[in-house]
Amino acid sequence: MTEAALKGKTAFVTGGSGGIGAATAKLLAQDGAAVLLMGRRLEALEQTRARLLAEVPGARIELHAGDAGQQADVEAGLDKALAIDGRLDIIVPTVGGGGFKPLLMHDADSFRAELDYNIITAFLAVRYGVPRMKQGGTIVLISSTAAIMPFPWLGAYCTAKGGLEQFLRTAADELGSANVRINAIRPGMTKSDATAGMFEDPAVIQPFIDQMPLGRAGMPEDIARGVRFLAGPESGWVTGQSFAVDGGHELRRNPDLTGVARAIFGSDVIDAVKRGEAPTA
Repeated sequence: MTEAALKGKTAFVTGGSGGIGAATAKLLAQDGAAVLLMGRRLEALEQTRARLLAEVPGARIELHAGDAGQQADVEAGLDKALAIDGRLDIIVPTVGGGGFKPLLMHDADSFRAELDYNIITAFLAVRYGVPRMKQGGTIVLISSTAAIMPFPWLGAYCTAKGGLEQFLRTAADELGSANVRINAIRPGMTKSDATAGMFEDPAVIQPFIDQMPLGRAGMPEDIARGVRFLAGPESGWVTGQSFAVDGGHELRRNPDLTGVARAIFGSDVIDAVKRGEAPTA
C-alpha cells in the first residue's frame, strides 16, 4: 500500500491522549486519514495534537473533550468526526484497563465498574458509530492477553476483556452486511500511563518479560501497528478476529504476581482470600 492508503478517510479514536491512542492516531495520520481524538482532558489532548503535528506535518487532527463511557459525549465526538469531511470510516476505542484486586474483595459496584470501563466504552463507540458509517468502515477494539489467559488478582479485568471479545465476534457477524468490519488487538504487557509504575520496578516487569519469547515488553507503537493493519485496506477480508501482539507471551503463561498482591493488600488479606474468606481490609 502507498503512504496515502487512508487518504480521504476519517478516524475517531477514544483515549486519544493515551499511549496506544496517540500512537494509533500517528500511524493513521501518516497514511492520510483525518483523526478526531477524544479524551477527558482537553489539555492532554492539545499536548498530544501538538506532538503529532510536529511528527506528521500536515496531519489533520481534531479534538473533543469527553468521557468515552457517556453516551452524550461519545455521540458529540462522533458527530464532530463526521463533520470533518462528511464521513466516518475508522473507529478505535482504546479506553480500558483494570487493577489488582482479589475477587473476594470486589462488590457488585467495583466489579461492574471494570466491565463498564472496558466493555461499555467500546459498545457506545460501536452502537453510535456504526449508524454514522454510511460507506461502511472498520472498528478496532483493544482487548488484552487477559481475555484468554487467566490471571489471579485481575479477575474483573480478565472477565471484562473476555466479554469484549465475545461482543466483537457477535457485532462483526451482525454488522458485516453493513460493510462494517470489527476486529481487536490483544496487547501483552505494554508500557503506558497506567503501567508506568510496573515498568519502573524490575521485580514486577521482569517476570512478564521472562514469559515473552521475543524478550521485551511492548511499546504503544507495537500495538498501533496492529491497529493500523486492521483499520486499513490490507485487512479488507478480515472481521470478527482478535490478534495477539504480545512478544509471544500467549505461548507461555502469566507470571505469578502474588507477591505484588501481598505488597498492595498485605499478606494477611491475601492468605484470607486463599482460604476462601472475604477480608474487610
